[in-house]
This record gives sequence, C-alpha cells and structure tokens, in this order.
Amino acid sequence: MTQQGAALQTYNNELVKCIEELCFKRDELNKQIQQEESEKTRLQHDIRVLTEKLSRVNESLAHRLTARAEFDRTIAETEAAYMKILESSQTLLSVLKKETGNLTKAAEPRTSKDH
Repeated sequence: MTQQGAALQTYNNELVKCIEELCFKRDELNKQIQQEESEKTRLQHDIRVLTEKLSRVNESLAHRLTARAEFDRTIAETEAAYMKILESSQTLLSVLKKETGNLTKAAEPRTSKDH
C-alpha cells in the first residue's frame, strides 16, 4: 500500500502542478485579453473622433467647392461681358475713325480741280 500511496502522492503533486500551470497560463491570457480590449476601446474612440473630423472636413469641402463653382461662373460671365465691351469698343473706334475721315474730307477747302 505504501507504494500505491507514494504513486498517488506523486500523481497528486503533478496534478496540482498542472492545475497551477494552467491557472498561470489563463492569468497571462487574461492580461493579454484585457490589453487587447483596452486597445480596442482606444481604437474605437479614435475611429469615432476621426469619423467626426472627416464629416466636418467633407462639409467644409462641399461648401468650398460650391463657392469655387460660383467664383468660376462669375468670372466666366464677367470675362464674356468684358469681351463684348472690347468688341463694341473696337467697332465704335472703327466707326469713329471712318466718320472722322469723312468729316475731315468734307471740311477740306475745295479747289477748282475738285469741281
């Protein structure tokens, strides 16, 4: 019986050792789980903050794009009107030069050759 008792004691010691080792491994795993849960919480917070920031930037960008389109439209309309003014000025100048030439000829004294 002593031999059986010694074997039982050995088994018991090994069993306790295995249970302690499993508990240690579980505690280590639990620490890793807590670290990852903490990291997950931090990342979720960062994502929420960045998502809100992205939303604000998108709103601002949309506003600025609309404003730029208005600038582009106003510039294009103004340039087109200015080109019409230039064309009208050129036409007016041409007509004025022609009329000045005609008036100058009409104002010149007539000589006997002209008759």
